[in-house]
Amino acid sequence: MLTLYHAPNSRSSRILTLIEEMGITDQVAIRPVTICRFDGSGCADPANPHPEGKVPLLDHDGTLISETAAIILYLTALFPDSGMAPKPGDPRRGDYLTWLFWYGANMEPALIAARSGLSHPMFTATWREPAALAARIGTALRHSPWLLGDGYSAADLLIHSPYAWFPEATPEDPVIRDWVARCMDRPAVAAMKSRDAALIG
Repeated sequence: MLTLYHAPNSRSSRILTLIEEMGITDQVAIRPVTICRFDGSGCADPANPHPEGKVPLLDHDGTLISETAAIILYLTALFPDSGMAPKPGDPRRGDYLTWLFWYGANMEPALIAARSGLSHPMFTATWREPAALAARIGTALRHSPWLLGDGYSAADLLIHSPYAWFPEATPEDPVIRDWVARCMDRPAVAAMKSRDAALIG
């Protein structure tokens, strides 16, 4: 059995969107939990087995998988025919894996540092800076509508997500802005927002 420990309107909403995109809503139970929020509200939920009280967390018959990119990789491998990821042997597989892990290793730390107003040469040497992130994404989108070419994938879902949450951080590049708009306009996003609203009640 697959169970997603989920807090509405949080990072785990991306996994809820992925589940919608993959067409596996009937195969993943959603377990709502509370989390500590940036604004100081909320609290860690004792029912959440995540060691840091965070979300998302996926429980597959007792095997726990945390970290968004790891869960994306796990689910797309578990359901390889979902169309959300290139299969092993596909030449796009390397780019797919690179985008997933680039997000956590570079993109999110750089955007958080910039949003918090922190600046240090070690940050830009390690994570680069938002302009460098935008240049890399923009380069990938110059000749195709999606990061991996002609088809939307879990890489697009993950990489566009901080711009969906914080529109003010979206680069001025119209290619990137149009791509973010296409990602946000997908039916799975509307379905996720509806499910989150129902959980908030």
